[in-house]
Amino acid sequence: MDQFERIWDGVPEGAVPEHFELRRDFLLGAVAAGERVLDLGCGEAAFTAALARVGAHPVGVEVAGEPLRRARERHPGLELHLLDGSRRLPFPDAHFDVVWAGEVIEHVADGLGLLDELRRVLGPDGRLLVTTPDHSRRLVWGLALRRTAFERHFDPRSDHVRFFTVRTLGLLLEEAGFSPTSIVRRRGVLLARAVR
Repeated sequence: MDQFERIWDGVPEGAVPEHFELRRDFLLGAVAAGERVLDLGCGEAAFTAALARVGAHPVGVEVAGEPLRRARERHPGLELHLLDGSRRLPFPDAHFDVVWAGEVIEHVADGLGLLDELRRVLGPDGRLLVTTPDHSRRLVWGLALRRTAFERHFDPRSDHVRFFTVRTLGLLLEEAGFSPTSIVRRRGVLLARAVR
């Protein structure tokens, strides 16, 4: 069983994604009806379904089969795809108006490679929306001051392989050819908007 299938084995069916309302409001505030939206790492498709309800044309993709099985049961009308593990997404160049990568980039060893591929599938002036946990100095200092909190947070068995601040996320987006228009912190989450 691969890493992502193991992760989903431990997630209860129907679990609400972390910071769901905050992230959903951020996403829906940046997408218009009729736009084609890629939901990267769609999980059980909670965000994909929210996009469809407001009139967008979402496509959900996932690297693990279990969340897609659940998503197809709960949302049979959505377009959902299991990725085959190749680095290339199964979509033509400039296919989407918006890419939503909610709580994805921290799980990816090659973040720059992923962003290059997302840039490829975005149309001219396409928008990238990213959320990821905020690892500000304040958080790290707080973890360092509490007994065992640092080790628990940065447990090497965790599925998080990258940790971002406002600055480091902005630098990565710029290096991949995106123009960040805003990166803000809200309740421990970085919310980033960038343009291709």
